Amino acid sequence: MRLVQGTAVSPGLALAPVHVVRASPAEVPTWSIPEDEVVRELDRLKRALDEARAELAARQRVVATETGEKDAEIFGVHRMILSDPGALAQVQRTIREERINSEAAVQALVRRMEQTLGKLEGSSVRNYAADLSEPWRYVLDALMRVERETLASGETRVILAAAELTPALMTYLPRERLLGVVTEAGGRFSHGAVLARSFGIPCVVGLPQLLGRLEQGMLLAVDGERGHVQLRPAEADVREFEERRERRAARVEVLSRVAGEPAVTTDGHRFGVQVNIESVRDFDTFDRRHTDGVGLLRTEFLYLERPQFPSEDEQFRLYRRVLERMDGQPVTLRTLDIGGDKRLPYFKTPPEPNPALGWRGIRITLQWQDLMQVQLRAALRAGAGRPLRILLPMVSSIEEIELTHRIFDSARASLVAQGHDVEREVPVGMMIEVPSVLFTLEHLVKHVDFVSVGTNDLVQYLLAADRDNPWVARLYEPQHPAVMRALAHVARVSNAARKPCAVCGDIADDPAIALFLLGVGFDSVSVAPNFVAEIKYAVRRTSRADARALADAVLACDDCESVRRTLADARARLQS
Repeated sequence: MRLVQGTAVSPGLALAPVHVVRASPAEVPTWSIPEDEVVRELDRLKRALDEARAELAARQRVVATETGEKDAEIFGVHRMILSDPGALAQVQRTIREERINSEAAVQALVRRMEQTLGKLEGSSVRNYAADLSEPWRYVLDALMRVERETLASGETRVILAAAELTPALMTYLPRERLLGVVTEAGGRFSHGAVLARSFGIPCVVGLPQLLGRLEQGMLLAVDGERGHVQLRPAEADVREFEERRERRAARVEVLSRVAGEPAVTTDGHRFGVQVNIESVRDFDTFDRRHTDGVGLLRTEFLYLERPQFPSEDEQFRLYRRVLERMDGQPVTLRTLDIGGDKRLPYFKTPPEPNPALGWRGIRITLQWQDLMQVQLRAALRAGAGRPLRILLPMVSSIEEIELTHRIFDSARASLVAQGHDVEREVPVGMMIEVPSVLFTLEHLVKHVDFVSVGTNDLVQYLLAADRDNPWVARLYEPQHPAVMRALAHVARVSNAARKPCAVCGDIADDPAIALFLLGVGFDSVSVAPNFVAEIKYAVRRTSRADARALADAVLACDDCESVRRTLADARARLQS
C-alpha cells in the first residue's frame, strides 16, 4: 500500500483515475510513463511537433503578407530548429530512458539550451539561446492544449493532480466531472482551497514530489478528511475505502433529512446559517429551504466569466434570478471585489509589488465609480420587492463608507427619476477584513446597517501571512488566539450598537468554530452549501450557555495549539 500524507483541505472521499495538469501557465506537469506506453508517448510528441510546425508556417504567411518576407523569416528559422535531428533525439531519449511525459522532456531540453548558452558571454549569444528554445515552446503549448482538449471532450470523472492549488485548477473541468484534487503545494486557506470547500470537492495539498510518482489514469484514493492519498490501492483497500465512503454518505443523508429544521439551540436561541455562492449554478448544489438565505453573493465571478464588463441589464437579470430562486429569503450582495489574484483580463491594473495590500475591493470601485454606479443600479432594480442587502468589501475608513452612501443615494435617485421601482430602505453593511477597522469599529458601525467578517483576508492581514504563499502557509492559522479575540471584539461592539453581525469567511465551515461564534455573540454564519447541515446539527445539539463556555475556554488560550485542542474536544463531543 502506497500511502502519501499531506494536508487536508476539503473533506470528502474520492476514488477515481488521476489526470495530471498544469495549475498555471508557468507550470509544466511531469508524470511517469509505463514502459508499454512509451511508443504512444513518442507518437504524442510527433503530433505536437507537426502541429507546432504548421502553426509557425501559418504565422510566417500572415507576417509575410502584412509586413514583408524579411520580417517573416524568423518563423522559417524556428521551423528549421524543430527539424534538428539532434534536439529531437535528446527529447526522445529522455522519454525512453526516464519514462516521463513529452511535456516534461521538452521542458528539460529547453532548460538545457538556456543553461548551456546562457553561461556564455555576450547578449547576442543569450539571444541565440532564446531563439533556439522559442520554437520548442510552441511544441509545449501544442502538447498541453491537446491534452486539455482531449480531457475536456471526454466524459470520464477524474481526480486532478497539479503542482499547485489554484482557482484555475478548481475550474479546469465541469464540476460534475471533478471528483477530487491533489497538489504538491498550496495552503489550507488559499483561494483555490476556498473554492474546493465551496464546491464540496475532496482535496489534499502538501504532497511533495507527488507528480513524479503518478501516471495518467492511475487509480487514486483521496481522503480529504485525514489528508491521505493512496496510490494504486489494492482490492482490499478499495473495499475498505468504499465502506468508509458509504458510512460518510449515510451520515450526510441523515443530516440532510433534518437540514430544513432551524438552527435553534437546546435553550431556544436561534442562530442563522446562510450560504456563500458565486453564481446561479450554485443553486444546483443545495436546497434553499435548508438555509436562512445567501450571506455572501460573490459578484466578481460574474465579471470573471465575461469577455468584457457586464452591462447593467446583464447584472440586473442575474441578481434578479438569484433573488427569485431564494424565494423571499434575504440575499447579501457583495459589491465587486477584484484585485490581488482576482484580475479581469479586460481591465488592466498596474503591476504591484504587493497586490494583497494594494488596489483591490472598494478601493477600485471608489476610484472607478462608474463600476459601482452600474452595479448598484442593477442591484437596486433587482431588489424591488425582495429582501436584498449590499455588502462592501475591504473597507478601512468612514470616508469610504460615506462616499459609497453618496453613490448609492445617487443611483437610487436616478432610478426613481427614470420610473423604476426601488425599495426605500436597502441595508448596507461592511466587511471586516482590514485590521485597522477593529480599532475604529465603535465609530464605523454607526454608519452601516450590519457587519460581516471576511476571515480569509482578516487572518492573513492580522498574521502578516499571505494565504497563497506556500513559504508562509504554516503561519496562516485561523485558530490563532489573536484571531479568536478579534472575532469576539467584533461581536461585542456590534451587539452593543445593536447591529447584526455575521461571519462569511471560510473559518465558519468548522462546526466547533461556528459554536464559538455563537458563544461570543454573532447572529449568523454564511458557509459553503455543503457545510450547512453539519453546522445546523451542531447548533441544535448545543445550548447557548455551552457555546458561551466554549467561547470562554477558547479566549483563555494563549497559543494556537491550546485553541486547536479546545476546539477539537468540542468537535469530538459533537460526533459522540
